[in-house]
Amino acid sequence: METQQVVIAGGGPVGLWLAAELRLNGVGVTVVEQRTEVDRRSKALTVHPRTIEVLASRGVHRRFLAEALKISTGHFANLPDRLDFSALDTPHPYTLFIPQARTEELLEEYALGLGAGIRRGHRVTGFTERPDSVTVRVEGPQGPYDIRAEYLAGCDGTRSTVREAAGIGFPGTPAGYLGWLGDVRLATPPPPGFNRFNERGGLMVVPLPGGRWRIVGADPDSATTQWPGDLTLEELRRRTAAIAGEDFGLHDPSWLSRFGNATRLAERYRRGRVVLAGDAAHQHYPAGGVGMNVGVQDAFNLGWKLAATVNGWAAEGLLDTYHTDRHPVGEQLVEHSRAQTHLFHAFTPEGLALRDLLSRLVPRSKEFGEVLAGRLSGLDVAYPGGGPAAHPLTGTRAPGLTFTGTGTGTGTDPGADLFALLRADAYLLLDLTSGGVLADRARDHVTVHHGVPVRPRAGWEGLRAVLVRPDGHLAGAWTEQDDTELRAAVDGALATALGRAVPA
Repeated sequence: METQQVVIAGGGPVGLWLAAELRLNGVGVTVVEQRTEVDRRSKALTVHPRTIEVLASRGVHRRFLAEALKISTGHFANLPDRLDFSALDTPHPYTLFIPQARTEELLEEYALGLGAGIRRGHRVTGFTERPDSVTVRVEGPQGPYDIRAEYLAGCDGTRSTVREAAGIGFPGTPAGYLGWLGDVRLATPPPPGFNRFNERGGLMVVPLPGGRWRIVGADPDSATTQWPGDLTLEELRRRTAAIAGEDFGLHDPSWLSRFGNATRLAERYRRGRVVLAGDAAHQHYPAGGVGMNVGVQDAFNLGWKLAATVNGWAAEGLLDTYHTDRHPVGEQLVEHSRAQTHLFHAFTPEGLALRDLLSRLVPRSKEFGEVLAGRLSGLDVAYPGGGPAAHPLTGTRAPGLTFTGTGTGTGTDPGADLFALLRADAYLLLDLTSGGVLADRARDHVTVHHGVPVRPRAGWEGLRAVLVRPDGHLAGAWTEQDDTELRAAVDGALATALGRAVPA
């Protein structure tokens, strides 16, 4: 029987990012993917700001930036007034327009370069769990075989075999709406940014690479629980013309599909030696293009925790915090996806009035627009803090700061931004003191950077030390002015993070 440290079921963007995170920690990983090649039918087209930060935290964002189109606005339920992403608190205040197929290719190249094993044309069919291992059953081109692993990660979509075999509930609601889309060629394309919403339906027409266009929409007939059959080219023409007044000469389809608003959330993201991420953990209407992004962010939270557990340096209970961190994010995802679903299908006079009212609030209410943009971008995610005595920043995402100072003992450029300082296998201790009093706290799985932010930071006033997790969220922050007290507080936090006492 083969052995491996971690088996990942599913080789889409989520599974590939998780594989890369594990390999950065030296963990052996095999990805099992039933598709023999990358699916050219890209469900997702958008990489959101927080996901760009995730990519930047491992130095792989430049390939995406070089190939993708930057868009400084986003939309909530296709309201006419778009959200201003350019004002977001991030070095990447935009979304990237890039087909999921290309995202998957780039991530597969990255994971392979780190030594991940990827088996295409193979499928996980089940598993048997023991106290110290899990035996994963796989069906391959040459027949069935087993892999004995320490952990199994289900990144295998909404119909997850891993989730079902683990007996993890997936409660929610079935589809009550069916949208439709077609990737086609157009004889007479509309102007860029074409968007139409009226009593006959809603329609977006988006240019794709290679001279194709995506037509995606819904109409009053979309409110159904009955499957009407596969979408045809003639039906797409008819529905498009009904909403837009013309069909743009659409022809030569490469993909015709329907999509529903079935909404479900896994009861647990971890059970024993099984973990879930991405669509295996949450299913929702594809509103705002957030699904793939939330999945990659799941994997970013999970990767270092799973690796630390496998490698033996995790504090007790660390892997359980994957669920307590990310399940609330899934709940929020479900909430705003359901809200957008209602607005996407608001074709009555009352519904159109509600859309117009909410749309006008976007530019008129700065706070309203910022809340929506923060949710869609993923930048507002904060994890449970360290209790009432902890600094208010604990659990929040570390912003894209640039530091001056003497740098670290690991040769890191002292002028590097915070994302460049992060490592997949170590906490980052930011020593903000004038004298570098925490420089000697560097050790295995802890790097120290001594310096100060180039620009003052709201909420960071008075901070003398900050501990950042490998996934870029704050594990602690301190204002103690007495150096001895500061060192004691930091040592206590490091002992908690590493699950062992820190030598003086």
